[in-house]
Amino acid sequence: MRTGVKYVVGGVFAAMVGVAGVGAYNVYEAFAGGDSGSSGASAGTTASRPTGPPSEDEVRDTARDFLAAWSKGDTETAALLTDNAAGARQGLTGYRDEAMVSKVTFEVGRSSGTKVAFHVTAELAVGKDGAQHSTWAYDSALRVVRGKTTGKALVDWQPAVLHPTLRHGESLRTGSDGAPPVKAVDRNGTELEAADLPSLGTVLPALRESFGEKAGGVQGIEVRAVSEGGEPGATLHTIVKGRAATLRTTLDANVQRAAEAAVKGYREASVVVVKPGSGDILAVANNRADQFNAAFQGRLAPGSTMKVVTAAMLMEKGLVSAGKSVECPKYASAGGRSFHNQGMFEINGGTFSDSFARSCNTAFVGLADRISGTDLGDEAQQVFGLGLDWKVGIPTFDGSVPQSDGADTPAALIGQGRIQANPLNMASVAATAKAGYFSQPILVSPELDGRPVARAGRALPPSVAAQLRAMMRRTAVSGTGARAMAGLGGDIGAKTGSAEADGQGDANSWFLGYRNDAAAAAVVQQGGHGGDAAGPIVRRVLAASR
Repeated sequence: MRTGVKYVVGGVFAAMVGVAGVGAYNVYEAFAGGDSGSSGASAGTTASRPTGPPSEDEVRDTARDFLAAWSKGDTETAALLTDNAAGARQGLTGYRDEAMVSKVTFEVGRSSGTKVAFHVTAELAVGKDGAQHSTWAYDSALRVVRGKTTGKALVDWQPAVLHPTLRHGESLRTGSDGAPPVKAVDRNGTELEAADLPSLGTVLPALRESFGEKAGGVQGIEVRAVSEGGEPGATLHTIVKGRAATLRTTLDANVQRAAEAAVKGYREASVVVVKPGSGDILAVANNRADQFNAAFQGRLAPGSTMKVVTAAMLMEKGLVSAGKSVECPKYASAGGRSFHNQGMFEINGGTFSDSFARSCNTAFVGLADRISGTDLGDEAQQVFGLGLDWKVGIPTFDGSVPQSDGADTPAALIGQGRIQANPLNMASVAATAKAGYFSQPILVSPELDGRPVARAGRALPPSVAAQLRAMMRRTAVSGTGARAMAGLGGDIGAKTGSAEADGQGDANSWFLGYRNDAAAAAVVQQGGHGGDAAGPIVRRVLAASR
């Protein structure tokens, strides 16, 4: 049975947004002998300073006065009754203001030497106007020591006085545990967990932030231990228990697993799989040391994978067609800059389809003087949706194809210069080529929150779309993408890319492709030729897609 005195204090204070006013503490005391104005900590200023362990009376009186001052909200008096006034002042103030304790009662237990046990009953008021109330009861303890300079009996201040689990540098904080939790599931209802699918470690928290409340989740409010740097630790008391909502995504757990396995074999690799016609994102995976979601937010030159957009633009303008003769020399000059083909190859008497399948740079840059600096950007945005404001469901970078001039124009035609993209963007390019029209990629249906999705200005003309798919199929079957796509049946298409980057020894490896109802794009930074690193990643995810 607990014995001893009780100290009861009431009041409400402003501890979180929506809690109005700071109430005064009103104390009601019932002491078992003695009074709050005297204690072993302040007793006797004799000529000889007391030494040795505090006496039983000093321990009892010091603990009593300290707890009485704490219960009154008299932080200054309580702090001065400890051997570390600054630390105690900060801790006790935080207990009131950060832990949001509006009323506290102490019941003193038995003493053992210099240790005094006590039971705490804390009342917390949180939420708008302090509407949420909770009682938090726990046991703690303090020790009384002899002050080294004063000889007075003082409370040995440690964060554990506030709560027994607190360690040095830790404090208490009450607040939300973040957005309402969600249980994310794939398109077939399979639960998605970062422990099983590590690339979702950045995606799932973003989904919670965007859709926790909209999906019907309830935000939790907890008292937690917090480190000196502000990092939350263990939950010590739950005021409002969070309730997870089920959030259906467009992901496919089987394709996601294939994507995780595919990027695992390459450093700095990312891949995205999109469903043509709907924009549903089937998988997103990264293998990076920095945990950055480069698949959605990266900004790299896409290299020759951009030739899908360039080819569509050139055909729409009537400058080329798949079967039209186009020169492909080893070298070409445009915009005051010299360009060459990888491996220094040339094609004599070939067609535009030949140059596309073999990724002939000079065939494309040789046409730079026949277009304006806005033509490629217009095609990219109005037909392929690049640079529009995509509402995927979590933050993304949506591509950039700026206006060009001088040497930037021929460089842009082969995906270099100032063009920026990521695998999400280029997977969408592949999906647009396959479907013939742009469907903005989505991770969660816009029906859940009514967000507007981006819409391109027009579809590909049917004749251009047919020629583009034929050239992409040729690339996948007998061109630069043939080795990576070997053995894949069905309706397939591909485009390789190698993008040089300043300060890198090897080019970034890019590859995009489609097979039946799945389109994908991958990048491996410093991976070299598109078919060597990014290509096998795309092949693996397309093979896993139904």
